[in-house]
Amino acid sequence: MAQANRAAFFDVDGTLLRTNIVHAFAFYAMNQGSIFGTAWRTARTLAGAPLYWALDKVNRKVFNEVFYDSYRGISEDRLVELAHELFDEVLRPAIHAGTPQLLAQARRAGCRIVLVTGALDFTVRELARHLGADDLIANRMHFVEGVATGRVVPPIVEGAHKALIVREYCGREGFALDQSHAYSDSFSDYPMLAVVGHPAAVNPDLRLRNVARAYEWPILDTTG
Repeated sequence: MAQANRAAFFDVDGTLLRTNIVHAFAFYAMNQGSIFGTAWRTARTLAGAPLYWALDKVNRKVFNEVFYDSYRGISEDRLVELAHELFDEVLRPAIHAGTPQLLAQARRAGCRIVLVTGALDFTVRELARHLGADDLIANRMHFVEGVATGRVVPPIVEGAHKALIVREYCGREGFALDQSHAYSDSFSDYPMLAVVGHPAAVNPDLRLRNVARAYEWPILDTTG
C-alpha cells in the first residue's frame, strides 16, 4: 500500500509530556557548574516565574522573547552537553503513558511524524529521536562565538506562526493539509489545529476543550 500523502504535527509540552519549557531552563540554571552562576540563574528563574506565567497566558510570542533572554551568556557547548542529562532526568520520565500509542496510531495511518514545539531545538533533539519522530520543528537559539545571545532565530515557533509553519512545511514536502493531522493541549495552538483536516485536542486546557466540543474535534487523554 502506498504511503498516505499526510503528516501528523504534534505539540510537545503538555501534549506528549507533562513538562513545559520552563522545566528545561530550570534544569540548565541549576546545572551550570559555577556556584555563583547556578545561584544567580536559579534565583532569576524563580523571580521571573510570575512574569513568565502572565506572559504565557497573554502573548506567547512575547513570552518566548522574554523567556529565552534568560539563556544569554551560556555557552553552546554547555547547553548541548546538558541536553543529554535533561533528556534522561527530566524529559524521558515525563513522557505521558499514552504518548507511544498516540504516535503509533499516526504511523499506522501512514503519517510522517513531526514534532512542532516552542522549545529550543537542542533541548528536544534526543526526545525526538527517542519517540521516533521523522522531523523536528523547534526554536533555534542565536549564538555568537559559541555563546547564547538570548535571542531566538526568527520566526519564533508559537501560536499563529505554528499554523504558517505547518502550511509551509506541507507545501514544501508535498503533503496535503486536508489529509494531515495536528495534536495539541493548548488553546494557543488553535491556529495550527484549525489549518489541518484532522485536528485533535490532547489533554486540553479549558478553552481548547470548549472549542473542540464546539467543532466536534476528538478529545484525547494521554496521561493515563
